[in-house]
Amino acid sequence: MLLALLLHEIQHLAYGYSASHVIGNESFLQGVTGTSPARRVAVLVACGVIGGGGWWALYRYGRPLVSIAAAIKPGGARMPLAATTVHALLQIVTVALGSPLGREVAPREIGAVVASWLAKRTGLTGPERRVMIACGAGAGLAAVYNVPLGGAVFVLEVLLGTFGWSAVVPAITTSAIAAVVAWIGLGDEQQYHVPAYAINAQLVVWSVLCGPLFGAAAHGFARLTSRARSASPKDWRLPLYSLVNFAGIGVLAIGFPQLLGNGKGPAGLSFDDDLGIGLAATLLVLRVLITTTTLRAGAKGGLLTPGLANGALLAIVLGGLANHVWPGMAPGAFAIVGAAAFLASSMQMPVTATVLVLEFTHANHDLAIPMLLAVAGSIATLRLLERPPPTAAAPMGERERRLAALREPTTRASAD
Repeated sequence: MLLALLLHEIQHLAYGYSASHVIGNESFLQGVTGTSPARRVAVLVACGVIGGGGWWALYRYGRPLVSIAAAIKPGGARMPLAATTVHALLQIVTVALGSPLGREVAPREIGAVVASWLAKRTGLTGPERRVMIACGAGAGLAAVYNVPLGGAVFVLEVLLGTFGWSAVVPAITTSAIAAVVAWIGLGDEQQYHVPAYAINAQLVVWSVLCGPLFGAAAHGFARLTSRARSASPKDWRLPLYSLVNFAGIGVLAIGFPQLLGNGKGPAGLSFDDDLGIGLAATLLVLRVLITTTTLRAGAKGGLLTPGLANGALLAIVLGGLANHVWPGMAPGAFAIVGAAAFLASSMQMPVTATVLVLEFTHANHDLAIPMLLAVAGSIATLRLLERPPPTAAAPMGERERRLAALREPTTRASAD
């Protein structure tokens, strides 16, 4: 709750909108669009300076960071409290100033590090400690997005990889408590308000046909961002790369203010069926570009909302083209389906992605049918693309043939 309030406060101060209401009716996209182009560039330059300098100082003087995945492994190292907190705050500040990365990693890290500290203080066993660190991370996700079920399923499917009762009960309990506590400052609000879309034959058929396309696109996006993240610097180049990257994003935002932020704005426009094919395609290309360059420059953040936005924008393009072949489909409904399919494959969490999109949008549960069909096709395509190619057997040399001849009678005797 406090991280989300900090994010909103920084957004309002940086872009000068709804200054009297931290949680108001004016969205970030509306505030950014209403400010001057020069201010957008200035804020993004400041983002580059703060992010680049902050992360360089953290890597230079702070304790080595430990990821949540590493912390929940058997015998995993503990997450350093101070360094993890600074890392999370830098993510919140940069996303608030316009970074295209997601804000969900910061509350997950804070929840996990607090759970790790509590587990040590209370003397929990190793398996209990792993469960509680994962639950802390899921609770952070549940609180910041008001998705209690999504937070619990994220713990079970992604972090722990089990739906056993010993994990289900604490995961559901902690995520529910966290979401309710966050209502104190954030209110019981859903992330996206969408029209009441109805399911029809066009939506079902195109979800089946386009599911593999979302899987292939998500596979490419995941590989691109993974390479960019692994190549990011941690030395003196980080502040320089960060400044150049965010200044470039500020220049792009002069003509496309929808690019700023984690992607919630473009996703909302897509769900509302308020984007044309041309603008959606342009935003999709530019968002993939700036997300990749931001990771390459060394900035940190999540890919949940960026993946959601990419799937929604791609769906608007595909849905708009599909309507020329078979009219009658609402692109906004297909955007919801496409967001789930893309997110499921880009983060390899089909169940969590479906639950999250339903909780994000409060969409008609009938949409779960085409959503699940698209997710199934997307995940199947991802698995096919990630399958290693068969390797041809190397030619057997003289020595290998003799050894094989010596082993053959023994093998047959053993079999008999």
